[in-house]
Amino acid sequence: METPIWKPSAERIKKANMTRFIDLVNQRYGLKIDDYTELHEWSINNLSDFWAAMWDFGEIKASKSYNTIMVTGKHMIDTKWFPGARLNFAENMLRYRDNETALIFKSEGQDTIKMTYAELYDEVARLANSLRESGVKAGA
Repeated sequence: METPIWKPSAERIKKANMTRFIDLVNQRYGLKIDDYTELHEWSINNLSDFWAAMWDFGEIKASKSYNTIMVTGKHMIDTKWFPGARLNFAENMLRYRDNETALIFKSEGQDTIKMTYAELYDEVARLANSLRESGVKAGA
């Protein structure tokens, strides 16, 4: 195995989302997963448990919870995820107002564009105001 060119500090590892997620999985399922490789292996063998934990870890906001995690199809692309759940994607994206990266856009031959949650919220608010001023009314 080759020597990595960089390794995060113990403090950075301790604060990482991956570490927090592994801790949640270990606590919920009584496991002793130590690293990404072990988490990956567990996730492959425990798809429903992995995605249930991911839903909770991501603090997904939903007006109606899911009935089951997944209904497998003939092929992976045919699998139905979280059937029965009702959620508003915009509500989940716009709940933050911080300077963490919300979106990353990459296109061939162009620079990468990043937008923070605060910038995303401001852009959406400006668009909503423009639509209201143009007479567009919110509705069902």
